[in-house]
Amino acid sequence: MKRIATLVLLAAVLPAAAWADCSYPKRPSKAPNGNRATRAEMVAAKKTQDQYQADVTSYLKCLKDQYDADVGKIDPAKSDKDKEKEKKKITDVYQQKNDAAVDEAQRFADAFNEQIRVCKARPDGCK
Repeated sequence: MKRIATLVLLAAVLPAAAWADCSYPKRPSKAPNGNRATRAEMVAAKKTQDQYQADVTSYLKCLKDQYDADVGKIDPAKSDKDKEKEKKKITDVYQQKNDAAVDEAQRFADAFNEQIRVCKARPDGCK
């Protein structure tokens, strides 16, 4: 919760246009239940999982590109202290958005992989 509050605060401080070009990928619906899913359902879910991971990777690249652009726009006429303060704000937002996306993707991948293990452990071997 603290992370979300910090992100909201930092986002409010930065210009509204910053980070606007990066669209957060939509998380797929829940993975199929490994106790009941057919092999075809698990294969289809794997394709969805792979696409989600690719979307997250694109999102992270967009964030990094936006971060680099925003850091490059820091006014060189500012004092070193002010430049560092502005860079820290930009960095904090970048890290929060990056970490949130990676954490969410990892949670989904872990849940999906667990269902694959359950499916493979069935007597029919997920057929």
